[in-house]
Amino acid sequence: MLRNDDDLAQWDRDNFFHPSTHLAQHARGESPTRIITGASGVHIHDRDGVKMLDAFAGLYCVNAGYGRTEVADAISEQAHALAYYHSYVGHGTEASITLAKMIMDRAPAHMSKVYFGLSGSDANETNVKLIWYYNNILGRPEKKKIISRWRGYHGSGLMTGSLTGLSLFHNKFDLPLSNVIHTDAPYYFRRDNRDQTEAQFTAQCVAALEALIAREGADTIAAFVGEPVLGTGGIVPPPAGYWPAIQAVLDKHDILLVADEVVTGFGRLGSMFGSDHYGMKPDFITIAKGLTSAYAPLSGSIVSDKVWKVLEQGTDENGPIGHGWTYSAHPICAAAGVANLKLIDDLKLIENAKTVGAYLNKTMTEAFADHPNVGEVRGEGLLCAVEFAEDKDAHVLFDPSRKIGPQISAAMAEAGVIARAMPQGDILGFAPPFCITKDEVDTVVATTVGAVKTVLG
Repeated sequence: MLRNDDDLAQWDRDNFFHPSTHLAQHARGESPTRIITGASGVHIHDRDGVKMLDAFAGLYCVNAGYGRTEVADAISEQAHALAYYHSYVGHGTEASITLAKMIMDRAPAHMSKVYFGLSGSDANETNVKLIWYYNNILGRPEKKKIISRWRGYHGSGLMTGSLTGLSLFHNKFDLPLSNVIHTDAPYYFRRDNRDQTEAQFTAQCVAALEALIAREGADTIAAFVGEPVLGTGGIVPPPAGYWPAIQAVLDKHDILLVADEVVTGFGRLGSMFGSDHYGMKPDFITIAKGLTSAYAPLSGSIVSDKVWKVLEQGTDENGPIGHGWTYSAHPICAAAGVANLKLIDDLKLIENAKTVGAYLNKTMTEAFADHPNVGEVRGEGLLCAVEFAEDKDAHVLFDPSRKIGPQISAAMAEAGVIARAMPQGDILGFAPPFCITKDEVDTVVATTVGAVKTVLG
């Protein structure tokens, strides 16, 4: 039982504005305050001594696992030597310059430079600004619209919240903004025509994109933004042939591709980048979570050779580029990134993500193969999702008001395992740290089976 009646809990309710929270219920004390005090490996524990296996790595982000002293020591050493200096007008630090090189050594070969921010949201805001700048330099001021996909997640800012294709992030916020348009999600499980093959469904997604471009005019569309695997929208790997077919459409219409790799970057799929994993050739890559394994806030916008040449041209014509964040390339965060990427290499964590991720998806699929209320188990690498349905064979989903997904997630938490109830569907998501073992996966799967039985019988 969580303590919810002492000073700290009261201070929390009185003072702390929590993101993605039912504000009124929390302020009234109707939902508990859980205060996390420590963690190690794949486990966290709270101030009441409750230990939980975190099968979602925080928010897909603690990739190297909790309690890595190598990263903590790097942060401490950097803070003692140089806690801060800015990166404006050519300034750098050993940590930021080293990290930039480490990123580019791992990025696809056609990428050129990395701009640092603090979150995936601000990195995608940077991408949009640079895309508009790029087209203005090329004398194409009308080419400004950005295509995103329904159920995509790209942030919570004004522009990035608009790119996000989930209604929770639009409702009552006057979003999306007018320069953002959405196309179909490559969500094969939710297809209307149950007789379609994956290839046929991919062709339908491509046709929908072509039709949208024709309606809007290719000369008005600047870029297409997509996650290699849909993340918050349901952990949905693309159907067969999707990314090569989308890439061909974008190339034909001279539309830039932004690969949002906040979740997939640095090994989540068992490959360094999702762009390599699916044969994408992006003009921008958005990175964040896996860059530091969330030991410090840091993001990046990686730009391609093609884009970089135009940015250089722009500054020759107009002077220094008018974009910057105070904390861009913050040395403490950069030091965390350097230590984290080295740790991921030294411990062969990406190889473990590939092997143990395959085991997670196989074991979870086998556990629910005959369950009448499990519509699909899907995933790639160390991403896995279980989607529930009232009638699996007839493909009838549960009434959202029943909150089946949140109930199962809550039952798992009671049993000591954290999984995420994904928005806009009864979907349970898994994205554990890369250091998870097969024995720990067995615990996750067994706990999922038990929670489903508790809620659905």
